[in-house]
Amino acid sequence: MQARITLVFETFVQRRSASKVLEFFNANGLRLPRRARFGEVVWKRPTIAAILSMLKHPAYAGTFTYGRTRTLRTGSAAGRAATKRLAMEQWRMRVPDKYPAYISWATFEQIQTMLHDNHADYDRNKTRGIPRPGKALLHGLVYCGACGHKMVVQYKGGTEYLCNYLRQQYRVPVCQYVPADPVDARVVAAFFEALSPLALDVYTQAMATQRQQAEQLDAAHQQQLERLRYEAALCERQFRRVDPDNRLVAAELERRWEAALRELTTAEAVAAQRVQPTDTAEGILAPEVRTAFLDIGRTLPDLWSTDVLSQPQRKALLRCLIDKVIVHRVPRDAVQTRIVWKGGATTTFTVPVTVGAFADLQGAAAMEQQILTLFAAGHTDDVIAAQLTQQGYRSPQRSQVLSSTVRTIRLKHGRMQQRHQSHPRHVAGYLTVPQLARRLGVSPHWLYDRLGNGRIQLEKDPTTGLYLFPDQPTTVEHLQQLQAGTCQQVCLRAPTADTHTQEQGGTC
Repeated sequence: MQARITLVFETFVQRRSASKVLEFFNANGLRLPRRARFGEVVWKRPTIAAILSMLKHPAYAGTFTYGRTRTLRTGSAAGRAATKRLAMEQWRMRVPDKYPAYISWATFEQIQTMLHDNHADYDRNKTRGIPRPGKALLHGLVYCGACGHKMVVQYKGGTEYLCNYLRQQYRVPVCQYVPADPVDARVVAAFFEALSPLALDVYTQAMATQRQQAEQLDAAHQQQLERLRYEAALCERQFRRVDPDNRLVAAELERRWEAALRELTTAEAVAAQRVQPTDTAEGILAPEVRTAFLDIGRTLPDLWSTDVLSQPQRKALLRCLIDKVIVHRVPRDAVQTRIVWKGGATTTFTVPVTVGAFADLQGAAAMEQQILTLFAAGHTDDVIAAQLTQQGYRSPQRSQVLSSTVRTIRLKHGRMQQRHQSHPRHVAGYLTVPQLARRLGVSPHWLYDRLGNGRIQLEKDPTTGLYLFPDQPTTVEHLQQLQAGTCQQVCLRAPTADTHTQEQGGTC
């Protein structure tokens, strides 16, 4: 019984989850000793409630306690009573070293912290939760730098960390959204930098732990077989000593004997199928994998992106060194990040993130002025983009400046590399459609619409292929009358093919 109880605590410390302990016991067919109704010891299949009761009871740490729970009544005085488990600091009495201890008090406190930390509802209970297969590597570790509350993970529309505590409590907007991928990548890089100086012989430790677990499991099976053989022998002695005239008693003892023999046969069959660990288990690993384990501090970055590590394992490795990560998205295109390591040391850096508009970039005005200055000096878009990237600027969706960003800003200010048909034309004595539209205060579409339906009669210039309006006050006056509705049609004559002379416009 003592060995089985010790195995429960050791397995939990290794696997860090009560459900994992239950899976381990069920997978290996191990039972737990429990008290029956009248105080006798019975061996039962393990349950999560039984494992948790053992992990949470301070008597296994050798401590006598009183007042760990409080009885509350709901409703009236005769209402239903409810039992509430109190926090450790609220216990009425605690006397250490009262019983033989399976674990130390420090280990017991560590187990309580792990149990509390494993709670899935980390948004409400402010615990980290156990590592899960989700894409976000820092779930349960990220805190908001604006309000200080724990941030949650959102996978809709991409992986994001968001702070919605104030929204839940006061129905105000979400405090901040932070894209998870760039923050995770930068934190992992900092984790590798902190881990690289360490000379860890992880392979030797892993093999020693594996051998220890195999020895404990083998001892547990041998003890279980010993117990079942003793119970079968005890049932046999009891059956042989009963008076045959007491047929009911004999039938009950025979039933117990058969049940004990059946359970013993099943346990022996399971034990026969088990593969015994050998000392040559080290030879199973390939030499390159064994070398990677021996130099894990240097090779972990190469193993990180492979299938050797699962997502929960990556998260568990990060939690070995990182206590929490505080993020604050100020300005819009950067996330101020601070890692709080185990022991209290901190690392602060800035993570650039993408934005949706050029105006959201920090230093957008200075970058825009730089583009205009460099273009005026005769540089091309590619050269300007390269120079701005060297100066620390970037495009909204990229970590460097794209030539398309330079072109967009340049065209916004009307800076053209070469003239073509779409550029503004300046014909002496005439106005193009955009020029006339600006003078009238209308859109170019308004003029094109009247030209198309015949309310403005003007043919295109055969040389330029444009509608050229005489640059005269009467032209603007007639079109203003058309715009006001006092005139129904304006007739204008286009310039001749060989020369541009001012023509008189008129109304019809």
